[in-house]
Amino acid sequence: MTASETRLRADAQRNRDQIVAAARQVFAAAGPDVPMEEIARAAGVGVGTLYRRFPDREALIRAVARESFAQVLADAREAAAEEPSAFDALVRVVGRSHQLQASVQLALVSERAREILKGDPETAASRDALMAELDAIVQAAQAEGSIRADVGTGDVAILFSLVLRQPPAVDDPALLAFERAAAIMLDGLRSSPASPLPGRPITGEDLRIS
Repeated sequence: MTASETRLRADAQRNRDQIVAAARQVFAAAGPDVPMEEIARAAGVGVGTLYRRFPDREALIRAVARESFAQVLADAREAAAEEPSAFDALVRVVGRSHQLQASVQLALVSERAREILKGDPETAASRDALMAELDAIVQAAQAEGSIRADVGTGDVAILFSLVLRQPPAVDDPALLAFERAAAIMLDGLRSSPASPLPGRPITGEDLRIS
């Protein structure tokens, strides 16, 4: 491979990475239906470059979902290994910003994205691995007595999809309210005090895309 070919390949990879990173941020803030032109502007590339890398919105949504789930999975595994308690690990995972927000938007909030991702085995595998890791953290927190015993991983995922549905920007005055809401929800998961919940715990399996 010549130096020119190497440079062109590196430029193409850089453009792709910029587009995926920009789309992840835009999807996290506004959902996956924003105009493709807006994503191109956020990435600092032309619309033609975007479409050369991703021929349609579906391809871009799949790429963002795969990378978002993979990053949150890595974060969750690190948190479980490094934090002093499972509850601290859960707090750390929830505290992650754009990757988690994009995952929530794509997997739990957007009906259109759910349909797009339903038939993608790579996304499903990443999502299942993430739910398994989150399930391990929730069960470990229940075993240590820090989280109430009558909730499931699906309950936790749905709970935080509500607060992460439209997260404020870092410089938004509403950020404090957002952080307070997340803290209140985390406190609501604590084992005591706890009011009885109706029905059965919602599991990760209940939230499968397919």
